[in-house]
Formats: sequence, C-alpha cells, structure tokens
Amino acid sequence: MENKLRIALIQTELLWEDPQANRTMLQSKIKGLANAVDLIVLPEMFSTGFTMDAISNFETMQGETLNWLKQMARQLNSAICGSLIIKEAGVYYNRFVFVQPDTTVTHYDKRHTFTLAGEDKAFSSGTHKVVLQYKGWTICPLVCYDLRFPVWSRNTEDCDLLIYVANWPNKRILAWDTLLRARAIENMTYTIGVNRFGVDGKNIEYSGHSAVYDALGQTIIFSEKEEVLTTTLDRFEVLQQRNKFKFLEDRDQFTVR
Repeated sequence: MENKLRIALIQTELLWEDPQANRTMLQSKIKGLANAVDLIVLPEMFSTGFTMDAISNFETMQGETLNWLKQMARQLNSAICGSLIIKEAGVYYNRFVFVQPDTTVTHYDKRHTFTLAGEDKAFSSGTHKVVLQYKGWTICPLVCYDLRFPVWSRNTEDCDLLIYVANWPNKRILAWDTLLRARAIENMTYTIGVNRFGVDGKNIEYSGHSAVYDALGQTIIFSEKEEVLTTTLDRFEVLQQRNKFKFLEDRDQFTVR
C-alpha cells in the first residue's frame, strides 16, 4: 500500500466536438508526465466539450478514445481519467473512465444529468455509485452536477479521495468552489475538482478553478488559468485527521436508493 499519490490536473480549453484534435492537444500537455505522476485527471467530456449531441459524438468502450487512454496510461506509467460520451446497449452515457497503467478500466456513469442544459434528454443516468482501488487508495469518481448532491457523494466506504470532473460555467463558479470544499470537509477526504477552461461551442465561458482540498477543507492547489497542476497527496495525513477528530463516526445512518 502506498501512502503517497502524485497527481496532475489538466485544466485546459477543449475543441468543440473534435475528439481527434482533443486527443492530440491533450497528448501534447501530458507527454512530459511519464513516470512523474501516478494519476492524471482530465475534465468532463474531454474529447468533445459539453455537447448534448450524443448521437453525432458518441464512442464505444472499444473506440479510439478508450484505446488512446490505454496507450497513454501504459506509456506514461500513470492512471488517467476523465469523462466522455459512450453508447452502450442502445443508450448514451456521460461516462467517467479510470484507466490504470496495466490498462484495467473502471467506469462510472454520471448519476445526476444536468436538466438545465437538457442532459437528461440526451443521456441516461447512471444507477450505481462506484468506488475503485488504485495503489492502495480508495477512490470515488464523480461528474460535475453530482457535486450538488451530497448524499450521493457521501463517504460511507472510507474513501481516501473524491474526484469530480466538470464543465462548470464561470457564471456559477462560486457554487463550484464552495461545494468542492464542502464535500472535502463533510467527508473528511481529499477532494479533487478538475474543470475546463475557455469558451465552448455554445459560447459558454469557463474559468477553471480546478483545485485539490484536504480533509479539513484547506486548499492544496488552485488555478484560474490554463495549465497543468501537480501535487502529491499523503493518505496518512487523512487517516491522522480522521483518527484525531472522528467526525465521520457521528454521521447519520441511512440508505441511498
């Protein structure tokens, strides 16, 4: 079991509905991370931007972007994750994929589709919370609008790390900042949020604010510009804080359906 986890957050503009161009752009940003980090986090819908045109932009789990992620994970010796549009069994998902260096893939389908943008009309909602294991860390992947719903993010599995990937617009960025910190505090866990930057094909502006917070809500890294952020997390620090304060032992018990 490894207590240290070296991470990289890719806060970037995305090219509208152009997976090949986005793969090329992202590869140029992450190529220097080989053997330097354990985990690379990309934004939500990193291959297309936050489009509701699932029919024209879907891929499959055997598609080019998944193959590219596997190639990158293997070459860089790092896990890599983010969300993209996947069609499976005749329906479309905003699917978070987590690819390990041995090319093992774990996926999570976004539970809370963003009704304000019509995501609920274009995509099916996920039905299962996912918790995965990587390098001795227990990690819960989540997507954008999930951030507004604390019950779904609730740390009942002794997670060490919550990861949110997003296309969260600048006009509501205060909510992003506030809720990310709140999720870290209430769950006593490291919380990563990776948001995109720039302007999308619908002329919506994004200002980043990708960040990492510790189990007490302290800011570890934060950015308002297009860049690659790196830091190292220490699982032992989270365990120390939980053992000292024991806040999670006093939480209410209930079942999520």
